[in-house]
Amino acid sequence: MFNNLLLLLSSVQKLVERVWKIIPLLDRWILFELLPPLFFSIAAFTVVSLSVGVVFDLIRKIVEIGLPFSIAIQILLLKLPSFIVISFPMAMLLSTLLAYGSLNDNSEIKALKSIGISIYRIILPGLILSIFMSYMTFIFNNNIVPSTNKNAEIILANSLGKSFTNEQGEDIIFSKKGEILDPYSSYKKTGVTHLFYAWKFIDGQMLDVTVIDFSRLGFTQMLKAKKGIWNSEKKNWEFFEGDILTLSPDGSNTRTKFLSFLYPLGTELTNIAQLPKDANDMNLGEAKTAMELYLSSGNIKEARRMKVRIQEKFTLPIACSVFALIGCSFGVMQKKGGGRSQSFGLSIILILIYYIFSFSFSSLGVKGIINPFFAAWSPVFLSMLGGSFLLKQASK
Repeated sequence: MFNNLLLLLSSVQKLVERVWKIIPLLDRWILFELLPPLFFSIAAFTVVSLSVGVVFDLIRKIVEIGLPFSIAIQILLLKLPSFIVISFPMAMLLSTLLAYGSLNDNSEIKALKSIGISIYRIILPGLILSIFMSYMTFIFNNNIVPSTNKNAEIILANSLGKSFTNEQGEDIIFSKKGEILDPYSSYKKTGVTHLFYAWKFIDGQMLDVTVIDFSRLGFTQMLKAKKGIWNSEKKNWEFFEGDILTLSPDGSNTRTKFLSFLYPLGTELTNIAQLPKDANDMNLGEAKTAMELYLSSGNIKEARRMKVRIQEKFTLPIACSVFALIGCSFGVMQKKGGGRSQSFGLSIILILIYYIFSFSFSSLGVKGIINPFFAAWSPVFLSMLGGSFLLKQASK
């Protein structure tokens, strides 16, 4: 078996060597210049963001509440992909700045231009590498990060003695739209028929439930119960130990206590309660399902937020290519003697500007001031315009 493994590794190595030799010499040379700073940048940005986002919090939990060290290491490893994926776009910017800045500093860009090689051809390897990194970012962000984040939360909750199942949630809010009927005539209209709130949803049980019913025109009915469960046999929600207050159009009211009461609310409640609070913990399919659930329940703000987050699942990978375009252009334009310190400083400023734009447009999209698509893509389009302008300047 060991011999077979060695044979397989040898075959893979020969295949890689054959593919590598197909790549033109110029591209291989530039890729050799790009890859070391890329790996360094990914490691540097990951370590910094992981330290700020997770490590300090885990150290506090180890010291203050006695979280076992082995559990902390497991959580750290599971959280690692979510920080690696954030570092990819920033690493592309810094690595292209360092690599092309170094080539420019050594007059190698000038030498290539003197033999007729254009700037567009020189930066082509950097752009192709950025497309590969965009693909890797999408795969990490969509297929790996949601599951590792969820496992990290489960391990942390279990180690702290808290129950954690896939069926849990807090502050469940749900609104239902439908027909509002006039009980004294055949008149009916469409609008919000129910408002629902539960403090917690654990193991299929809603706790501390409040339901306000507007389904009968002129009447307002409020139900409060200690808990509610979905009764699969009777296809209704069953609430326990509560009372119902009914306000009539003539100003009178009635109060009824109950031990058990069936209420006609759909299964959407359970689906919404099981949604992760953070869209980063969902893959693309789950995010689309969440958006449809919010739309059907009439929660327009959450649906709009989910639309923005779905678009951002595409803009985060594309940021690798945008940053590479800007980094390549700045690199070949860099003044001699600037060195690595200039590249570091420039990359920090550009990253800061991009993410300020990104968060600002994202907030405007969630508030409904601008369309969710433009909220997510505007920073990308603006950065691409800026990168194209820089590239044109560099090619002169």
